[in-house]
Amino acid sequence: SALIPHAGTGTNACYMEDMSNIDLVEGDEGRMCVNTEWGAFGDDGALEDIRTEFDRELDLGSLNPGKQLFEKMISGLYLGELVRIILLKMAKAGLLFGGEKSSALHTKGKIETRHVAAMEKYPKRLHKVVRRLVPNCDVRFLLSESGSTKGAAMVTAVASRVQAQRKQIDKVLALFQLTREQLEDVRGKMRAEFEYGLKKDTHLTATVKMLPTYVCGMPDGTEKGKFLALDLGGTNFRVLLVKIRSGRRSVRMYNKIFAIPLEIMQGTGEELFDHIVQCIADFLDYMGLKGAQLPLGFTFSFPCRQTSIDKGTLIEWTKGFKATDCEGEDMVDMLREAIKRRNEFDLDIVAVVNDTVGTMMTCGHEDPNCEIGLIAGTGSNMCYMEEMRNIELVEGDEGKMCINTEWGGFGDNGCIDDIRTQYDKKVDEGSLNPGKQRYEKMTSGMYLGEIVRQILIDLTKQGLLFRGQISERLRTRGIFETKFLSQIESDRLALLQVRRILQQLGLDSTCEDSIVVKEVCGAVSRRAAQLCGAGLAAVVEKRREDQGLEYLKITVGVDGTLYKLHPHFSRILQETVKELAPRCDVTLMLSEDGSGKGAALITAVAKRLQQAQKEN
Repeated sequence: SALIPHAGTGTNACYMEDMSNIDLVEGDEGRMCVNTEWGAFGDDGALEDIRTEFDRELDLGSLNPGKQLFEKMISGLYLGELVRIILLKMAKAGLLFGGEKSSALHTKGKIETRHVAAMEKYPKRLHKVVRRLVPNCDVRFLLSESGSTKGAAMVTAVASRVQAQRKQIDKVLALFQLTREQLEDVRGKMRAEFEYGLKKDTHLTATVKMLPTYVCGMPDGTEKGKFLALDLGGTNFRVLLVKIRSGRRSVRMYNKIFAIPLEIMQGTGEELFDHIVQCIADFLDYMGLKGAQLPLGFTFSFPCRQTSIDKGTLIEWTKGFKATDCEGEDMVDMLREAIKRRNEFDLDIVAVVNDTVGTMMTCGHEDPNCEIGLIAGTGSNMCYMEEMRNIELVEGDEGKMCINTEWGGFGDNGCIDDIRTQYDKKVDEGSLNPGKQRYEKMTSGMYLGEIVRQILIDLTKQGLLFRGQISERLRTRGIFETKFLSQIESDRLALLQVRRILQQLGLDSTCEDSIVVKEVCGAVSRRAAQLCGAGLAAVVEKRREDQGLEYLKITVGVDGTLYKLHPHFSRILQETVKELAPRCDVTLMLSEDGSGKGAALITAVAKRLQQAQKEN
């Protein structure tokens, strides 16, 4: 029952109130029973228009005049006395008992409420009034046969059960709460993996690949021309026409998005690239550019080993792609061959780049301080401008080159097993690439919802959620998409709306279930943001030390749906970086135009540098 009226000797009501409405108690989640003590309603004069002379006389003769006025109008302690006062007045006026002034009527408390026959109609009248005043509420009254004594025992039992359940839930959530020391350890291990990846002797065995991109320059504002850009990094493929005029912030873009069906993602390499070329053909037709000879930049958001800016050999697929005959092959060559097979147009493929690099270039076009690119979306990755003297895989010591870290593989050697939970391991085991991309599986949008689902299944098995009933939908892998985390964790979302989201997923939840689900989502996404922040702290500290600076001011270009859409991810990420890299002033800059614009800018920069070399 949400409302418990007590209509006996006294009168009172309690009900379950949303915590967000109780300013006297800390916390916004869940509900708490509020004891209204409504007997004092009207003590401020609010009921004066309906109080009668008889109510006032009764009040003056009571032990607490001026107090509990509502209770004195409706409770059993006073109704009999109110009747006596009315009868006495009527008798004195000669309207009752033949004008006889009964001595019985002069005796206070002589008429008890149980003597008032009309009280038999009290429940019926109460029901009728409630129905009339709140017609949109289905209110049922259930008589408490055992009284409040049994209720006290029930409250004790419920409190004991809730306390025991709370301990079990907190034990699970604690697995995702990282201490400052643990985050510092992650930062230190990530830094060590950077060094392994950059050195010739350890590069091949390093889990963080540190791949040279051969992107050695940032936009300087002099780039101009028309460029075609491709952006492949997930289930959607974008084709863009980018027009660049000299000067910063002078870019116009036209783009079209095409779906990559699952059967293409996991078919043959030839089918994948034929599909890509079909999309390019559709876009060129759409833009009226079928015969145009345009320089092209290819954003290819998968681990590639490059030997030049226009050669990229796929190391391994990630993010659900499994197209055959691609790993170990040059992606630019595969694209050129697919264009030849179609034999309708030719394109000048100038650069193949990672989406992190494209993001860095996009933001670098507006902010010269941007030397890091971060993707926090379906996948997780980071690139940055590294001093050439530190890159043993590439000849030359002068200047800088962008390194695609491919940090999603951090931890594949077991170095962060101490913070991986049983739920992370289950997600990994059920993935397309077990044992690989462990850091990505703890930080990226593709996997966070699945971690939540595994936790919910475990809590339900323990009888802590959904009445212990695991629905068929909850058993379905991938049902809990990361977008649901963003929706559920929204500060504006009431618990009723959280319940509706869960109902869409086939989960019949109580308000208490909804609170727990929200806490689980918060724990998983918070850990993801903190781990991402620890990795970012490692790279900004490295940049500060490599430049011999006491204090570094640097900008990070960021893209990805997790960063953009999750209500708390970006804030927690920033807080973590600030805490773990206190001598670095890090600005996170959202990439509004995505990595496609970056691919065009890289192509433009490459063309500019090529032209400069020719002139020299």
